[in-house]
Amino acid sequence: MTQYNKIIFTGPVGAGKSTAIASLSDIPPVSTDQAASDMTKERKASTTVAMDYGIMNLAGGEKIHLYGTPGQERFDFMWDILTTGGIGLVLLLDNTRADPFDDLKFFTGKFRDFIRDTSLVVGVTQMDLSPRPYLENYHDHLQQIGLKAPVFEVDARRKRDVSLLVQTLLYVIDPGLED
Repeated sequence: MTQYNKIIFTGPVGAGKSTAIASLSDIPPVSTDQAASDMTKERKASTTVAMDYGIMNLAGGEKIHLYGTPGQERFDFMWDILTTGGIGLVLLLDNTRADPFDDLKFFTGKFRDFIRDTSLVVGVTQMDLSPRPYLENYHDHLQQIGLKAPVFEVDARRKRDVSLLVQTLLYVIDPGLED
């Protein structure tokens, strides 16, 4: 029997959610990008307005459904819709932003109930462009807000990096899983 597993990718605009799903999906991803019309256009020309969607096929016929949330708070009504039935959260943070710890606090706060009921893994992007803050600083900030989660440096364009996030999340959910 095919099992339905749903993982949510979230984070601020430009953190790599759409790119991560595209790099991991075994189908052409569904995207709802539209031209940016607000301050987002300073970071990128288009932005996700509803969701991104892809599928990762696993051995034995299982599939993981990958959903990416919009990064802008004005589309936060989609966050509850997308997390319904989800088994875990991948939080992507852009290390080049002015204060990625504000983003960490904001998104973990907005998704706190979902994180409490499922699991969390954090991927930090753009560390090649801005090596600071360091990964241990993210662990410290997670601890300060009462959370514990694996944190990785990732390049959202690299399937191997994004796959590591998903595999780690699945292991956190069920430590008995084998490769």
